[in-house]
Amino acid sequence: MAKETIFGLDKILDIIPHRPPFLFVDRVVKFIPNKMLAAERTIQDDEPWFSGHFPQKAIMPGALVLDALAQTSGLLMGFSKQETGDDDGDENKIFYLAASNIKFLTPAFPGETLELIAETGEQFGALYTYNVEALVRRKVVAKGTLTLAAREGKL
Repeated sequence: MAKETIFGLDKILDIIPHRPPFLFVDRVVKFIPNKMLAAERTIQDDEPWFSGHFPQKAIMPGALVLDALAQTSGLLMGFSKQETGDDDGDENKIFYLAASNIKFLTPAFPGETLELIAETGEQFGALYTYNVEALVRRKVVAKGTLTLAAREGKL
């Protein structure tokens, strides 16, 4: 049974500044404001990096899995602020991936769908931590923590 789309691409593009080919979230399938967000990304076999990573047995680069998890965390923050109406003065800030402690356990291949999960962690001033996990068919691809940092400015 397919999961219901809560937020589609149009709403995702309203929240985060990423655009193809560097947008790694297709849809949001679960959302609990200020707590958790689950998204999906279907890995297409014609994505540009597969021509060099690795042509004979393509896998999604770990750095891109990490970025997909960072984007998922940004969506959790953005949709939560939109839902609660609490922007904490963040409307004039840009959020960047500042740190990560991620373990990569198995590769993700073209044709698979990554389930991307972000759960709210701690906040320390302009630093926001998230517990994250990427799975394919319930098998963990990557998991750990990451930190987003707020900086003044708009894109």
